Amino acid sequence: MELQHINVKLYLSNPQAVKLEALVPLFHEWIQNKACEELLIDVADYRHVHSGPGVVLIGHQADYSIDSTDNRLGVRYNRKAALQGSNRDRYSQALRAALQACLRLESDQRLNGAVRFNRREIKLFVNDRMLAPKTGNPAADIEAELRDFGCRVLGNGEFEMKFERNPRSLFGVEITAAKPLDPDEVLARLVSVAKRLKKGVPAG
Repeated sequence: MELQHINVKLYLSNPQAVKLEALVPLFHEWIQNKACEELLIDVADYRHVHSGPGVVLIGHQADYSIDSTDNRLGVRYNRKAALQGSNRDRYSQALRAALQACLRLESDQRLNGAVRFNRREIKLFVNDRMLAPKTGNPAADIEAELRDFGCRVLGNGEFEMKFERNPRSLFGVEITAAKPLDPDEVLARLVSVAKRLKKGVPAG
């Protein structure tokens, strides 16, 4: 099964401290400074929507947002344009983009440290019901590659994976690490994973 439109959400450690209105001018700066790999276009403010998308940085290939659609606030990367390569390549690209965005927000002094990835929980899901239908059991087809991806990216750390089984929800998985992750180390592994996969090196 070839998956596209991969989304990654990184849950925040102190959501009550986050002031969404402060993100609007920051995201406009990201557009002006071409802060991301994608072409960024506009900022949409959905703060008035309960459990909604929050503040969204709209791009041509992907969107970035501070999102609470599952009643938990987090930094979300929503890939909209198709990507070449394997599913693992697309998981890697989406997680890398989400982590880089989150670290950029964490380091912005104007936010006073309010936006901080909790360093344990990662949600990865497919924002396309046609590509990941709920007929049959799609988790059985890709569970092994997702576990392999988790092992490669999280290193030797222990983690749990919980797959979404609700047919009304988007197909995906929540990864919970036993210990806090180092985002910089995860980013370094993502680069290594991408290189190894291109060379056809099996998981070790």
